[in-house]
Amino acid sequence: MNRRSFLQSFAASSLVAAAPAVTRAQPPATQAAGSSFQLSVMLWTVFHDLPFEQRLEKIASAGYRNVELVGEYRNWSPAQFAGANAARARLGISFDATAGLVHGVADPAAREAFLAELRQSLGTMETLAYPAMIGLSGNVVPGLSRQAQHQSCIEGLKRAAALVEGRHIAGQPVRLLLECIDPEENPKYFLTSAAEAIQIVRAVNHPQVQFLYDLFHEQIAEGNLIEKLQKHIDVIGLIHVADVPGRHQPGTGEINYTNIYRKLFELNYHRCIAMEFVPAGDPLQALTQARQALESAWPLSNA
Repeated sequence: MNRRSFLQSFAASSLVAAAPAVTRAQPPATQAAGSSFQLSVMLWTVFHDLPFEQRLEKIASAGYRNVELVGEYRNWSPAQFAGANAARARLGISFDATAGLVHGVADPAAREAFLAELRQSLGTMETLAYPAMIGLSGNVVPGLSRQAQHQSCIEGLKRAAALVEGRHIAGQPVRLLLECIDPEENPKYFLTSAAEAIQIVRAVNHPQVQFLYDLFHEQIAEGNLIEKLQKHIDVIGLIHVADVPGRHQPGTGEINYTNIYRKLFELNYHRCIAMEFVPAGDPLQALTQARQALESAWPLSNA
């Protein structure tokens, strides 16, 4: 299972509806022990058999205070929005980001639909108090040159940046985060290279448009993970964590996450690190151990 297949479960749903007017609780974000960044969990990966609020409880019990969504709120009733906000307020959880936009930025023919979807999503972002939206390029468009799709990504993100410019949610600037997908997961996907995605983000040249560095996808696609951190930390707005192969928790595969965490400390990374792994074994134990491994690699946690 991956986030793409999870998203396909919403394929028959309508676009995100304007969110109802419900209480916008905004609990303070909690940092990892001794660190300057936030720890989060991508919700689609864990506790699928539980109701939404109970899933948040499980994540909180593993020591996390941030959660990322993938459009789980589509077609929610006002009561469900209110229940989600009440649960996160009670647990001290923030929603730091969401994925789930249907349209990508690489197809110029889909640009207006992408912008309309983003515009419509802003109401839900306000209601659930998540300040970041994850965006994708979408698939290769047959008959359109690679350069034309590259330029479409730039132009689409510039237009999107104009929609959110100066806007704040939960005390933070609204951010748009561009993500790559590795070619093994989706051979048809346009943006498989972090290097190209970073070129696009730099060409957009807007502080509210950043790169989502998914270490799992990039290890499969091109590798050389730490050098990209060193060169491009200024445009990295979110990091996703899973090991290769299998998309399981750190320590089950080939990525040296201890060295990556130490490099993030050295580079003074201060945004979210989100666990987006499918647990091998008990999910609660896997999440807890992943958090503890990160904190033990972070020098200040041992001071």
